[in-house]
Amino acid sequence: MLDFRSVVLGVEVAGVLVIVLGLVFAAARFAWPGPAGRDRFRQLRQDVGRGILLGLEVLIAADIIRTVAVDPTMDSVLVLGMIVLIRTFLSMTLEMELEGRWPWQRGAQPRASSDDP
Repeated sequence: MLDFRSVVLGVEVAGVLVIVLGLVFAAARFAWPGPAGRDRFRQLRQDVGRGILLGLEVLIAADIIRTVAVDPTMDSVLVLGMIVLIRTFLSMTLEMELEGRWPWQRGAQPRASSDDP
């Protein structure tokens, strides 16, 4: 019989590993000499942010599995809702920090300057 607690633990460990490996990857990429003129610090911040975002998504999946399969009570659903709201807010603000625009503005073109007709 499948023990969903073990599955949840495995997904949580995977989420933490994604974050840690993202940090290691970002640090290695930062330390590796690259072409001159690249803003290496900005690239480091973006790499770290992407690792955190991906890890948060995996951790949200673990919370959903826990709520649906392990402890499906109203209290756990409410706690899940709060966790998802907080992590979604964190993901959106990280996305804003990385991309310079909100996730729903992906297709938007930069505004033209006021000098353009």
